[in-house]
Amino acid sequence: MNNLKLKTSPSVEAVFANYPDFVKDKMLFLRNLVIETAEEIKDLTVLEETLKWGEPSFVTKNGSTLRMDWKEKKPDQYALYFQCTSRLVDTFRLVFNQKFQYEDKRAIVFLLDQKIPKMELKECIKASLRYHKIKNQKTLGIYS
Repeated sequence: MNNLKLKTSPSVEAVFANYPDFVKDKMLFLRNLVIETAEEIKDLTVLEETLKWGEPSFVTKNGSTLRMDWKEKKPDQYALYFQCTSRLVDTFRLVFNQKFQYEDKRAIVFLLDQKIPKMELKECIKASLRYHKIKNQKTLGIYS
C-alpha cells in the first residue's frame, strides 16, 4: 500500500447520494474498488475524484479518465467508461474476452444481478489509472 492522497469534490458525494437505492450499492462498490486499486499502485500518489459530464470520474497524473454511471434510460445496467480514443477497451477484450460485456470502445457494462469478476476488473482499472505510462505495452501490462 502507498500513501495515496484522495482529492474528492463534494459534488461527487451528491451524485452517489442521488442514485436510486437499487443501484447505489453497486455504484459505491465500483467507487471503492477504484480507490482500493489505486492504493495498490506503487507510483500513484494522488487520485482525484471529480465530475466529468455529470458522472463520477477518477483522474490521475499519468492515467486516462475513468468514469462510472447508471443511466435512467438503461435502468438494468451500470458501467465503467473509458476514453474511447485509447486502447483500453480493445485491450480488455483481447485479454479478458468474454469476462465482461462491452459497449463499443468506451465501456464495460454490468447488469444489476451480475457477479463482477473483481480481480480482472481491478486489472482494467489499473490500466486506466496508469495508461500514459503503459500505453505502448502490447497488453497494457495486463496478463490473463
